[in-house]
Amino acid sequence: MLVAPSILSADFGNLAHDVKAICDAGCDLVHVDVMDGHFVPNLTIGPVVVEAVAKVATKPLDIHLMVENNNFFVDLFAPIKPKYISFHIESERHANRLANKIRELGISPAVVLNPHTPIENVEYLLEYVDMVLLMSVNPGFGGQKFIPSVIERAMRLKELILQKNPECLIEVDGGVNDKNVKELKNAGVDIVVAGSYVYKHPKGIKEAISSLKV
Repeated sequence: MLVAPSILSADFGNLAHDVKAICDAGCDLVHVDVMDGHFVPNLTIGPVVVEAVAKVATKPLDIHLMVENNNFFVDLFAPIKPKYISFHIESERHANRLANKIRELGISPAVVLNPHTPIENVEYLLEYVDMVLLMSVNPGFGGQKFIPSVIERAMRLKELILQKNPECLIEVDGGVNDKNVKELKNAGVDIVVAGSYVYKHPKGIKEAISSLKV
């Protein structure tokens, strides 16, 4: 299992230190949550801060857009050259076009589904993206409880991926911990995002990340 700690749960007063800490502890990606206060009821960080994160991170960035104007935000963050830029299917009318644009910018496109959004809504898009992110909480805030139905959703998504684009990865974000990560792995999930579990683990960041690498 690949692990992408979310810096949403980091100490923003010591952000460089906390980004270095997850990279040194063996994470595979640095997950960056970008929220606009419209698509979700929260505001997070813009390109100036993410550029600073990129300078200290020794692992690739995984930027998750939770925004209404996806094109605008893709243009803002593309110069930072993250590994992934993911956008929500719920906020994008021209998903195929946007996925192609992200790829043309030299970035791997990914699409995100909220917990209530049918898996079939991205079936047509699977051949155009490199990853699908399944939310296992309702997006907007860290520290929420895991929604167990994502296990079944991941299994259904994996079936579609094997038919349409076997190289496409599955990522799950929200409430992930050492209690549910094995189920996620068995369901076909490739990457897990964990924020509060990693940064607030009683035994430290390295132990938290290690416990998710099943």
